[in-house]
Amino acid sequence: MTETLQTPLADVQAIPDQREVPIAKVGVQNIRFPIAVRDRRKTAQHTVSSVDMSVDLPSHFKGTHMSRFMEILNSHDGEISVEALPTILRTMRKRLNAATAHLRVSFPYFMEKRAPITRARGLLSYDCVFDASSGAEDDFVLTVKVPVTTVCPCSREISARGAHNQRGIVTVEVRFDGELWIEDLVELVDESASCDLYPVLKRSDEKWVTERAYDNPRFVEDLVREVTLRLRALTKVTWFRVHVVNYESIHEHDAYAQVEEGR
Repeated sequence: MTETLQTPLADVQAIPDQREVPIAKVGVQNIRFPIAVRDRRKTAQHTVSSVDMSVDLPSHFKGTHMSRFMEILNSHDGEISVEALPTILRTMRKRLNAATAHLRVSFPYFMEKRAPITRARGLLSYDCVFDASSGAEDDFVLTVKVPVTTVCPCSREISARGAHNQRGIVTVEVRFDGELWIEDLVELVDESASCDLYPVLKRSDEKWVTERAYDNPRFVEDLVREVTLRLRALTKVTWFRVHVVNYESIHEHDAYAQVEEGR
C-alpha cells in the first residue's frame, strides 16, 4: 500500500511583508472568559470577564497567529486569575515572537452593602478593568468605576425648596506598589461624594440618603478634588487618573472633570 505524503500547509502569516509598516497592537478582543478576583478578605470572587489580547508585529511579518491567543488563554483550566496575568503575558511574547504583549481584562465586581438605617443587605456591581503589559517595561493599571449621587451646591444655595441632584460616575485608574484592593477605591470615592449608592433602601434609609446628600453638596469639580486628595494620601499609589461625569438632571448636557498625577 502506497503511503500518501501530506503537503505541509503554508504559514501565510510568516510571509515577508514589503510595506515597512510595523503594527503596535494586533490581536483578539471581546473574549468572554471566567476570572477569579481576590477580594479584601483574601477570598476569590468568580465572575465573567471580557478579554482583549494583543502583541506588536514587526513590519517584516505579514500577520500574527490569532489562534495562539486562544490556545494560551484556554490553557488555564477554564479560568484565569490576577496572579496568572504575568505568566500569560510572557507566554504571549514567547509563542508569538513579540517584543511586547498586552492584556486587558474587563469584568463586573460585586460588593455587599447594607442600607444605612435598616441594614438591609444587597449587592452592587462595579465595572473594573485590569490593563497589563509586558515588554521593555512591565505595567499594570487598575480601573474602577463607582456610581455616586451628587447635589448641586448652586441649586441648594439659590432655591427656596430643595436642590437638584444627579447620578455621577467616578472612574479611578491607578498604578501602585504592593496590594491595593478594589474595595479601597470604592470606599474612597463613596466618602468623596454627596452620598453613595445602596442596592436596597427602605423609607427610613431613603430619608437618610436624601438628607445626607443635601448636607454634602458637590460640584463635579468638588468631587474630583476630594477623590484626588484621598488618593494622594495613599502612599502605595504611584500614579492616578480620576475622571468624573455628572449626568445632569436639569440640563441636556453632562458635566465632567479630570485630574491626573504621578508617573
